Amino acid sequence: MKKYQLIPAALLLAGATLFTTGCRDDFAETNTNPSSLSEGNVGYLFSQGVLEFDPSDYTYWFYNANQIYQWMQVLVSTGGVTSLVHEGGAGTGGSIDVLKYLNEIKYVRSQMPEEEAAAYAQYEAAMDVLCVYMGIFDTDFIGDIPYTEAAQALHGGTLTPKYDRVADLYDLWLNNLDADIAAFTTATDQSFEGTQDPVYSGQADKWAKLANSLKLKIAARLISQDRARALQIAQDVANASCGVLDGESDDFFFNKASYNSSSEDYVYHWNNGILQSVGASQPIIDLMVRNRDPRVRFIFQKNEWNSRVVQQFIDADRTDDIPSYIMANINLDANGDFESWKAPGEPWVRYYGLPLAFNAGQQAGTYGDWFNYDTQCLYDNSRAAYYPFSRFQDEQVYGRIDFTLPTAVGDPIIQDTDNMPWFGKYMTTSEVNLYLAEFALLGAALPQSAQAYYDKALRASVEEYDRMASLNRIPYYGTTYSYDPNEVAIDLKAGEIDEMMSHEEYQLTGDVASDLEKVYIQQILNFMELPVEVWVTCRRSGVPKLDSDIWQRVDYAANGLPTVTIPRRTALSAPAPTDLMYEIELAAYEAQGYSIGSANNILNTERVWQDQGAPQYGEGPQL
Repeated sequence: MKKYQLIPAALLLAGATLFTTGCRDDFAETNTNPSSLSEGNVGYLFSQGVLEFDPSDYTYWFYNANQIYQWMQVLVSTGGVTSLVHEGGAGTGGSIDVLKYLNEIKYVRSQMPEEEAAAYAQYEAAMDVLCVYMGIFDTDFIGDIPYTEAAQALHGGTLTPKYDRVADLYDLWLNNLDADIAAFTTATDQSFEGTQDPVYSGQADKWAKLANSLKLKIAARLISQDRARALQIAQDVANASCGVLDGESDDFFFNKASYNSSSEDYVYHWNNGILQSVGASQPIIDLMVRNRDPRVRFIFQKNEWNSRVVQQFIDADRTDDIPSYIMANINLDANGDFESWKAPGEPWVRYYGLPLAFNAGQQAGTYGDWFNYDTQCLYDNSRAAYYPFSRFQDEQVYGRIDFTLPTAVGDPIIQDTDNMPWFGKYMTTSEVNLYLAEFALLGAALPQSAQAYYDKALRASVEEYDRMASLNRIPYYGTTYSYDPNEVAIDLKAGEIDEMMSHEEYQLTGDVASDLEKVYIQQILNFMELPVEVWVTCRRSGVPKLDSDIWQRVDYAANGLPTVTIPRRTALSAPAPTDLMYEIELAAYEAQGYSIGSANNILNTERVWQDQGAPQYGEGPQL
């Protein structure tokens, strides 16, 4: 089991070079003289930079995730798919929030004697790795970004930084990651304190593996622009002496803090609701359930129709109001009462998705069992309707949320109101091996076969989701709440991974086109906690395919919404003429061929550089 290091409260404040010092009680806890921070304490700057590291903040989840998941057909509006489904909104970016700490660390080190500065090389390298990670996310949304000249005004830099081209940033980041790896593997006499590093507790070898693995993210984004280079990067990564993320103790998966005096968001992520107007799509739920994929239980929530809720409707002679797809999985006894769930039983029979048919929410005669839940599934006005479909498992994303068990009217209210410090998954063994499986299929000369990487990735992915569910204590994990005798906890069970991998749709066969589709499907499932990664994978792979036998994209061309209307970047607003960056922003948009707004399919045709030449949605992988 990986030991997760929590930052002491004192380490959650940065040096006075960026912020005013305060909360002296916090400083006292680590016996650190607050006045020393006026000189710019590198360790404190690093700790604060880790706190600000957040590629998936609330704004991103509330706006972008909601849209991305619907564009990629993994979630569906609870009102059904309409003509508004492909509307595009503005993007978010957060690399600047971490970059300012990297630049401050560089400045503080520049003011030190050479020997003293050398002792902090690994702090700087680790912060650079975090900046590269954030920068990749930002460029995925909108393309070129200010980076090399950004966040330097505090020490004489410009307030009008240039926009760096994505291609140039990829070159920069690859070179920087090589330098970071060198710092992690060769620097001596380092002051890299474990108590100030909640990610890897100051273990430089782990940071080196992350830096090396991170190059695969860039390589994956290069396959449509420079495939030969992408394959070469993959070969270099796979053969590097520092290694790649390989197992639980290596995974970039951590909790920032158990307490913070300035903002509880550092501990719990946030406490605002997300994805309240969407549910899981029928195709993705059906894919995962029929292949007995345990991750369906960690990505999505059980619906609210446990056996006691079912019996409540039976007792009220409202069997016709039980959605037909739920009723189809129920065995009734001779008296017409609930007896048991049909195979595959709990928990599988509690996961259902919403149909993707166009305007299904307006077709009560055909789709009322899914979309009329607010009346059909309402027992009385004493509580809300019982959701018959699965929602996104939001407790995997933030830790301040109350869960209320679905119970029959009149039964005691059962709740879990404990706040849980949030553990986030950013890059793990499964992602690394799925990339390597992809590159092996595309022709890279790697130490192992695509099959070996793929098998390792699938096993790791399920185990990682299970670990995440356990640490974030999502509903039904480790408990049935002692309410419904037919309820089953969602924990990973012995033999389930082998069962999942025995299904044909999850097996490689040697046919490159089919195998690539399966690898990309698994990447999407693995990325379900990182919406922008789902989006990037669909963009660059053309998966899910329109003609797939495994997971088929629904085509709305007949409804006036062909795939060319689905956004591939976020929308831009015109900068204000009084903005210092006005001319620079307009020039950056023009250089990339971007138009303002979202009309006339421009969010699909005017693509970010790394997406140019990639297959259209639904076309499938390019061999």
